Amino acid sequence: MQIFDPIEPYRDELIALRRDFHQHPELGFEEHRTAEVVEAYLKDLGLPTRRMAGTGVVALLDGSHPGPVLMLRADMDALPVAEENDVDYRSRNPGVMHACGHDAHMAMLLVAAKVLSHNRDAITGTIKFVFQPNEEVAGALRMIEEGVLENPAVDAVMGLHVWTPVASGRIGITAGPVMGGLDVFKMTIFGKGGHTGIPEDAIDPVIAAANLIQTVQMIQTREISNLKSTVIMFGKISGGTKSNVIPDKIDLEGSIRFLYKGGPDSIEQPTERFRRVAEQVCRTHRCTCRIDIVHENIPLINDPGMAALARRTAEEVFEDKNAIIDNLTIASEDFSEFSERVPGVFMFLGAGNEKKGTTVSHHHPRFNIDEDVLLNGVAMHVHGALNFLTLPANGKGGDRQTLTRP
Repeated sequence: MQIFDPIEPYRDELIALRRDFHQHPELGFEEHRTAEVVEAYLKDLGLPTRRMAGTGVVALLDGSHPGPVLMLRADMDALPVAEENDVDYRSRNPGVMHACGHDAHMAMLLVAAKVLSHNRDAITGTIKFVFQPNEEVAGALRMIEEGVLENPAVDAVMGLHVWTPVASGRIGITAGPVMGGLDVFKMTIFGKGGHTGIPEDAIDPVIAAANLIQTVQMIQTREISNLKSTVIMFGKISGGTKSNVIPDKIDLEGSIRFLYKGGPDSIEQPTERFRRVAEQVCRTHRCTCRIDIVHENIPLINDPGMAALARRTAEEVFEDKNAIIDNLTIASEDFSEFSERVPGVFMFLGAGNEKKGTTVSHHHPRFNIDEDVLLNGVAMHVHGALNFLTLPANGKGGDRQTLTRP
């Protein structure tokens, strides 16, 4: 297809970049080698760069005429996961792995920057390429605080995520809420220790914890509409020293996710309801509790206009309207901080292929992707940007068939 002509020659380079990043994963705000590779690549394209948020990299591409500013974003950080894949490019850093696809995100955006930099004449305005550290723990907010949306001021933002729950050859683009808000809690239930053979002399925090874990589940089915996705999950429970000892306390950790604004001023108030129920359950069991809640991510909400532009772009790239699907997930993404401030769209690039064994869930030690979809991701970046910024030609818009080919 002609739309891929300027991109196809970079297939091998694209895969090589992804595999290099995969072999050298780094945790959030520790992406030092990663940032050096990204920055050197962009400088080789002649793009001015600057560092932000420590290991973040930002580059600017000015078109042939002034106009709006579009930001394209990729995340950089890996996860504290020990890789189990038996591949030549497996992680060389023990206990650290690109188990979420950020290696692919960087590779796609770098190659997109190369293609677009060769086609400045087709662009009216500016493209800001943003390589963000520490997506897993809200690195976007730090970049915003350091001015990533300013100088020049960003008018719109686009991003995409390789997504193994979606089949290769498809892409999820949906207007409105697409990823969940996230509040993370840590709590301690305090009782009174004692002998398991004489429980009446103790105040048992274990049974209080068991009751609490079950009781808070009624919030999303009895207090918040079933039509408003809410998930309360416990990921860690710890306490006790011996089978015949009632402990003094139990520690719990978990998350509250939701596909709506949330917050104390919302109708749903999921976190406030959680705190109320937890405290009352503890009181029922004669226990006390301490609850610490960190607001980590707001819901990711796609702007309708930007989502429509992305869908039109996908029709060009995939040439099959059936390949464009709706996709929502309760998982969270701090791209939401960008789209909260400027019109944005976040897309899910299908990378699940059963024959290639790439349908394993994100964050799993055997997570991998179908590398054949990477060209689609580059094309979405390139043509999404051109559809937003293309210099009009004879009143009909830019002619993408005249893009410079390597």
